[in-house]
Amino acid sequence: MLRRSFAAGAALAFILAGTAMAQAPAKAPTRAEVTDAMKRATAFMTDKVATNGGYVWSYLPDFSRRWGEMEAKPTMIWTQAPGTPEMGQLFLDAYHATGDETYYQAAERTAEALIFGQHPTGGWNYIIDFAGEASLRDWYETIGKNGWRLEEFQHYYGNATFDDHATVESGKLLLRLYLEKRDPKWRPALEKAVSFIRESQYPNGGWPQRYPWAGEFQNHGKPDYTGYVTFNDEVLTENVGFLLLIYQTLGDSRVLDTINRAMNVVVASQHGQPTPGWSLQYTKDLQPAGARTYEPRSIATHTTAANLSNLMDFYELTGDTKYLARIPEALTWLDSIELPKAKHTKDGRTHFTHYDPETNQPIHVHRRGSNAQNGEYYVGPAKGDEMGQRNPNTKALWARYRKLVATPPAEASKNSVLKAKGPRPLPRFFVIDDIVGSDLNMDTTTSRAANDRRTAELIAGLNAEGYWPTELRTTSHPYRGDGPAAPPPGFKDRGQVGDAWDTSPFTEPTGPMGISTGTYIRNMSILIQHLETSR
Repeated sequence: MLRRSFAAGAALAFILAGTAMAQAPAKAPTRAEVTDAMKRATAFMTDKVATNGGYVWSYLPDFSRRWGEMEAKPTMIWTQAPGTPEMGQLFLDAYHATGDETYYQAAERTAEALIFGQHPTGGWNYIIDFAGEASLRDWYETIGKNGWRLEEFQHYYGNATFDDHATVESGKLLLRLYLEKRDPKWRPALEKAVSFIRESQYPNGGWPQRYPWAGEFQNHGKPDYTGYVTFNDEVLTENVGFLLLIYQTLGDSRVLDTINRAMNVVVASQHGQPTPGWSLQYTKDLQPAGARTYEPRSIATHTTAANLSNLMDFYELTGDTKYLARIPEALTWLDSIELPKAKHTKDGRTHFTHYDPETNQPIHVHRRGSNAQNGEYYVGPAKGDEMGQRNPNTKALWARYRKLVATPPAEASKNSVLKAKGPRPLPRFFVIDDIVGSDLNMDTTTSRAANDRRTAELIAGLNAEGYWPTELRTTSHPYRGDGPAAPPPGFKDRGQVGDAWDTSPFTEPTGPMGISTGTYIRNMSILIQHLETSR
């Protein structure tokens, strides 16, 4: 419970642009053919692509450029998915499916890379640079500083982050690797990670985005937000989920108070009328606060939906009805602010993102300028270029709430990890459950035939070098110095990226073929699935 997919969303969208496939042969692949393809693909990743056992997201075939969330140096690896931790999890999935020690050894190398970059206090930054601190600072002062849209990379704090699951996913890999063979060499780093999460928690139960405090960084005059209590990018959800895994497998009762305080801060931080939802972040006294310059002080619709799911999870963990008490109030609010169908976006977005906590009026964020030097985000009247809408699935939330409120507490929480007697094992697979999910239960002739065809296509699509060529439609401008003080003549903002000095990633209609960790993870997951369903 509470283990969210770390293979979906923006991270995989960066590199899963498409894979070159051949026509499927008529004959179903043999187990030997599948395992041979898996080994060839893995050997290429571990021997040709990895940097000291770690990975970024995508690479040009000649390795002249590479990217995580932003362009990376050759000495860098990334902790955000689909980077190093998820690659390690995939290796362990492959080890479970095949029993081949090669995959276990590959997982060990990814863990060693993560331990190299673990902050002394126990967490992780987005990036690990094997060239050292000076090289990492140089990256932040050049490429990072000039990513207009990605403000979290514009300043080097020198601490660790919970953002984008960087710390939690690294900790999960260490936990899983330790439990695999109970090798004591993984335990110290795992204990440091658990201590980091416990020690960084505020007394009110929330967590900051970054820890430990590393000094004030003001952007466009706005206060530093990294010490605020944050719900952005599932920080609380992921921290609680990881600590539940620690309790579930190791029986470490020290995490119970941490979990309980975290659950309670969700209740305590729900805003009152007329906006009974949640903000992306809060001051330490739980007042709504802004963060990045395009994240105003507001009640956010997507954060509200996420915390409603959390409250229902917490009821199933504890059987305590306090977690259900104000859910109808928040859902009724979300229903009341749904936009008319004529204003729904083409991809089904139904709500504005931000609402003023006191007036319940939508807050529209725009931007002007062309790069990190002359550009800015600002709040103003709606004019068609506002940033983003959301689609909270209120129907599904209402349905789940009604089912839970009709379920007696003891019944609702009967399978809770918190009420289990003795340890419970981890799932056998982590990554492939996220990617292919219920496909593992295929039991019809038609589904098996489709599985065979898909597997044969993947085997045929693996090139002679040992990777699946992937169209890399997301790219970035190479660093060329700080941008000009005014937009270049004729500049038109395309939204994702500004002018040629903006190092933010952006997506093009087409791109060069390259190497993708996300494609490797996805395709290996499908091959593992084939092994599991063909036994």
